[in-house]
This record gives sequence, C-alpha cells and structure tokens, in this order.
Amino acid sequence: MIDRFLSLFFFFFGHPKKAKDNLEFMQKWFLKFPQYQNRSLFITGESYAGHYVPQLAELMLQYNKKEKLFNLKGIALGNPVLQFETDFNSRAEFFWSHGLISDSTYKVFTSACNYSRYVGEYYRGLVSPICSEVMNLVSREISRFVDKYDVTLDVCLPSIFSQSKKLTPHQIGETIDVCVEDETLRYLNRRDVQKALHAHLVGVNSWTVCSKILDYEMLDVEQPTIHIIGNIIKAGIPVLVYSGDQDSVIPLTGSRTLVKGLADELKLNTTVPYRVWFVGMQVGGWTEVHGDILSFATIRGASHEAPFSQPERSFMLFKSFLEGKPLPEVF
Repeated sequence: MIDRFLSLFFFFFGHPKKAKDNLEFMQKWFLKFPQYQNRSLFITGESYAGHYVPQLAELMLQYNKKEKLFNLKGIALGNPVLQFETDFNSRAEFFWSHGLISDSTYKVFTSACNYSRYVGEYYRGLVSPICSEVMNLVSREISRFVDKYDVTLDVCLPSIFSQSKKLTPHQIGETIDVCVEDETLRYLNRRDVQKALHAHLVGVNSWTVCSKILDYEMLDVEQPTIHIIGNIIKAGIPVLVYSGDQDSVIPLTGSRTLVKGLADELKLNTTVPYRVWFVGMQVGGWTEVHGDILSFATIRGASHEAPFSQPERSFMLFKSFLEGKPLPEVF
C-alpha cells in the first residue's frame, strides 16, 4: 500500500493566500523527489482541513491545466469545517441529543444565541450579554469534566486542574490513554529529545501543541468551502467526508447535511443508500455514497480526531478509500 500510494497529511495553513504557499511547497517537493511524481496523490486532514485541503486541491487542479504535475486521486476530510453556520450550530442539537444540556437550555441555545453567533462575537472581541449568559449556562450544565472532542471519553485530570479532589485517578479509562497529549508535551520538551530530533526552539521557551507565535486569521473560519468541494467533484476527483460520531465540536449531523445538500445541488444519485459498515465483526459506522464520487461515513465511537480513539475502524476507512473499494457490508 505504501509503495503504491503517496498520502499527505496535516498542512497547517488555512487562509486562501496560504494555499499558494502549500502549492509552492508541493511543487518544490516533487522537484526534489521526482520519483514520486507519478504516484497516486491523496490529500487528507481533519477539522480545519475542511478549509486548507480543498483550497490546496483546487489550486493543484488549476496548476495541472498548465502543467501536469499532481496526480491527485482523492481528498478525505474528517469532522471538517465546511460551512460555518451549519457546522457550528449543529453543536446545540448534539449536546441536547446526548443529554449534555437540558430542554430549556437547548431552547435558548437555538433561539437567544446560537453557537455561530457566539463564536463570531468572540473572535471580534464583542460578546453580547445574552450570548455570554447562554454560553455560561451551556458550560455549567456540560461541566468541565466532559471532553467536547469525544463526549464519551474520560478526561485527563491533570489537564483540567491538577487532580481535582472531586474525581480520582482510577476513573481514567484503561483502553485509551486520555493523558497522551500531556505526556507528549512533556516528552517533546525534554532536551535530549529535542537534541535527537535536531529541533531548535526559536522565539519560545517550550514546545506547545498550538503556539501563539503564529498569527491566525480566526474569522477565516466563517468563509464557506463546501462550494470548493463541489468544484473538485466536478473535476472528477473523489471526495470522502467522514465523522467521528462522538465529536461535539464539528458534529456529524452538520457534515451529513452539507454532503447531502451538495449531492442534491450537483444532481448526484445516491449510489450507496445509507447503511452500516463493519470491522472485526462489529459495526464500524454508517455510510452513504452519491454518484460514486462523493462519500459520507461515520466512525462509530470515534472522536474529533477519529484515529486516536478508533484506530482499527479508521484504518479500514482509509484503506477502503485509497483502494477505491466500498466499506465492508458484512463482517
């Protein structure tokens, strides 16, 4: 599989102008490693990848009209931000349907101040009193002991506040190391590790997951990219949108709605009706395919970053996508 496919993961630039930087990087990468130029190229990513992956793919297709360089065969997006209001406002229904908030809170969260309005106000530094009140109510009911990226996963207590007396360490789940981010942080800040990796800290005293050194254009999240997905499909490039179904940050309901809406807009017939798929004699999730080119799938029991919490099911999803095969109908 590795010999036949070249897959690229995690580009970290989301602004449309930065897509050109990504394109330039890829051009120079192929110049340096020409032996990979004819390999099948898949671009994948999660979360904000709903912006930077389609933007890069579209530029690649435009570049190919002048000079054939990129053998792009597909893109896959996990729990992606594709349309600000749809994706963000699906959070309220997810909270309510999973019992995280009450009926009354759900009502105000969908009427008095929805989540897209709150995020827009927050990024502009002008949070209204009503939105502040609603979000305080939502946060209070959910509590700080729920991981919004996977509402069924136990939390890492040190990350919350130095081992709360209210909860004890034995409550941490045994299957998944919920403190892996804390452990990774400590590991990558060890001097011997940094020396072995030839990593040099520039402008910071320690390594962090999200550095404040970078100047993010937070309001870019409001720009829709679902139409870019449409352009990529029109060019004949397969697109997979998948969702870890326990993620409340970018819930599956918003992604499924957007995929179905795009399929209707492009007049794509449903070639695989909504059905379950299997891994290891268990349901791996649900899937639906439109026009044999636009696919939606859920990964059962998975988080915002699906491979972290469901590696086996995620592997089957990626394997099927790379091979151009349908997800298993039987175990």
